[in-house]
This record gives sequence, structure tokens and C-alpha cells, in this order.
Amino acid sequence: MDFKMEYQKKLTTAEEAVKVIKSGDWVDYGWCCTHTRKLDQALAARYEELTDVKVRGGICLWVPEIFKVPNAKEHFCWNSWHMGGIERKAIQEGIAYYSPIRYSELPRYYRENIEPDDVAMFQVAPMDEHGYFNFGPNNTHMMAVCDTAKFIIVEVNENVPQCIGGEEEGIHISRVNLIVEGDNEPMAELGAAAATEVDKAVARLIVDEIPNGACLQLGIGGMPNAVGSLIAESDLKDLGVHTEMYVDAFVDIAKAGKITGSQKSILKGKQVYSFAAGTKKLYDYLNNNPECVSMPVNYTNDARQIALIDNFMSINNAVNVDLFGQVSSESAGVKHISGQGGQLDFVMGAYLSKGGKSFICCSSTFSTKDGQLKSRLVPTLTEGSIVTDTRSNIHYLVTEYGKVNLKGLSTWQRAEAIISVAHPEFRDELIKDADKMKIWRRSNK
Repeated sequence: MDFKMEYQKKLTTAEEAVKVIKSGDWVDYGWCCTHTRKLDQALAARYEELTDVKVRGGICLWVPEIFKVPNAKEHFCWNSWHMGGIERKAIQEGIAYYSPIRYSELPRYYRENIEPDDVAMFQVAPMDEHGYFNFGPNNTHMMAVCDTAKFIIVEVNENVPQCIGGEEEGIHISRVNLIVEGDNEPMAELGAAAATEVDKAVARLIVDEIPNGACLQLGIGGMPNAVGSLIAESDLKDLGVHTEMYVDAFVDIAKAGKITGSQKSILKGKQVYSFAAGTKKLYDYLNNNPECVSMPVNYTNDARQIALIDNFMSINNAVNVDLFGQVSSESAGVKHISGQGGQLDFVMGAYLSKGGKSFICCSSTFSTKDGQLKSRLVPTLTEGSIVTDTRSNIHYLVTEYGKVNLKGLSTWQRAEAIISVAHPEFRDELIKDADKMKIWRRSNK
């Protein structure tokens, strides 16, 4: 096959390409920073002639054009595998809905469980000399999307980095139906918020638990990034990376000479990830970097794979934790905030690892819009809150007031331990609540 000739045969405009989409279709936009852009604009322009087009995606880094059309919810329905701020707002407008997942299972959902996409369209890196379009920093579940979609359109962006993979990191031109050349916009960035003093206090407590040679997984958010920054400044050495999401903090740790992967039992010496989102620093670092290996999420997040790596350290955020040890990282009551993602996968996998530890971290309090101080550690989760990690799964809980290992503790021991890391202002009330719930035995004062 002459790949260049095939490319020209399949090359078309975005306006022509989206004509294949009909009312009622399922359409896939890909994932995160490689959601389609030009094709999205062309699809939005057709809104008056379309109804009930159901779109799949996740972690929007910009507002899709289909969200902006008049009476958008009558024309398009966004179904998100993982939500950020843009999608949270779209929920309130009736445009978006969350699709609950355990992230490690997502490729199987496509291959076995859900209605196949009528059309899949997403950004890719330019075609290489072998006829492949790289998925860029979003390997995740994209091959499963392509394996099951009835029609595939790729949107080429010269700024999408070539992310070297172990498997399933790109699609061959022979499997692509149409090609659209995008406007080559810079990669959308997802910068971490500056670490607060609380973030730094939590980070110090976690870093003390990390041995030389440990393998790291960092979740999204300020606290995991604060941990990463502290690791970069520490004396730790020979660290490894096996993570769902690759974030800027890993670049800092690697450039500080802390990452060698020499102690890893699988893919030794390699930094393994499923998708990445961050600043230009991160995208430049991943581009054609043989040290970094892009893998599908059913590999990176498989608890059985994680368990094979000794001293695995998993670090993730929570919204609330109750006195039973139930962790909610997805909602505050029925108010949707995020998604499960791979948190439970890594909580389970890290604990199965020899010497492994999983850390659920959060600030002890937060402030409401009117300035009221509220505790994140609560008697019971607010009605409607989603349990991300059951009480039997949580290992270490960390706030700025300390860290506690909850494995193997009875209900009264758990309550006592959790209250010990709550903000002092709320401890007496939490003790009273625990007593009412018959999970308090004695005062820890």
C-alpha cells in the first residue's frame, strides 16, 4: 500500500466528514486533550438538522462547540467517562451525564457491553512512514473505540506528541475511513493549582512513607502534585512510575534524577502510563521519549499488574471520608464532582503489592461560598454521595493533621483514628456522632 496515496484518497474537509452523522447516532470524541476540535465545530454547525446525537468523551479541557448551540440538549447529549469543571456545568444545563466506570474495565465496556459508536472522531499525531496515526498522550481505551466503531475519522494535529507505546498506541491508515487536517492548535493544557500549605503538610506526611526504589502513581489534583514536587526535592532515588495519568510532577521528578525504574519487576526502566494531561513541558517530555511507555488502561490499571510491582505507592484525593472509612471522591451528596476513574483500581492494586501502600488524602476542612468552615471528615456520607472506595478498601488516610492506617481496625478503632486526623474544631462533635452511631468506645483525649 502506498500510504501517501491512501492518505490523499481519504483526505476531506471537516464539513464533508461529519455528513455521515445522523440523528440518534452514537459519536465518540476520543479523550481529554485529543477530543476533536475542527470536527466538533463542523458537527455543531449542523445542529438544526440533528436531534438526539449521543456523544462519548471525558475530561473536557475546553467547551465543545456542540455545548454552545441553541437548545443544545435537544440536539446533543454528552456522556462522560470522567468529569471536570466544564462537564459539571453541563450537567446543570441538562447537556451532560456521567457514565459510571471502573476505569480498568473501560476497553471491555466498548468491546462487550455498550452500544457501538456509529462514528468515532478524534485528534491524532501526523501519520508516520509506516502508515500509523499515533493516539498521542491518550492511549487509554482508544483502540477499543476503533475496534468497535462503525466509521472512523481522524483529525490530524501536528502538535499532538508521538507517544511511544507498548501496545495499542495508534491506528493504521487502512482502518481509517476519512482524514481531516485540523488547525494545528497547541495542545490544551491542564496545569495543577499551586500547592497550599495544607497540600504541603499532607505531602510531607506521605513522602516520609516512600522508600527508595518505590513505584509511584499520582492522581489528579493539587495534593498529588504537591507530593510529586516534594519527591523531586527529596533524597529519594531509583523510583519507578506506573500510573493511569501522567502529570507534570512526574516530569519534575524525572528531571531531578529520581526516576530510573531499576527496581520495577515489569517493564523495568520504563515510565508506564495510560493517558497524560498537563502543560507544554509534559507534552514535550513525552514526545518520542523511549523511557515513557503508553499503554491501554486495562493494563495500567489492572490490579493484578500493579500487584506485581513491589513497594507500589498510590496517592489520590477524596471529597469526603466518613467515620466508617467510606471514601467519596465523586460527589458531594447528589452534586456531581468527578468520577471514580482508576482510584479503586490503584487502592486495591497497591495494597496487593509487596510493601505497597495506598494513600487517600484530603484537607481536613473546606470553606463554603459564604465562608463557613466545614469538615471533610463526616459522621456518614451525605445522602446521595457516591462511595468510591468501600470501608474495607481504604489503607492510609492522610490530612494535614496526620496519617492513619485503617486496615484491620474495628469500627470504634476506625472512628477514633479518623477523628484523630480531623480538624480540632470538629473533633468533639464527631465523637458525639460516633457515640450515637455505636462506634465509639472511649475518649481519645
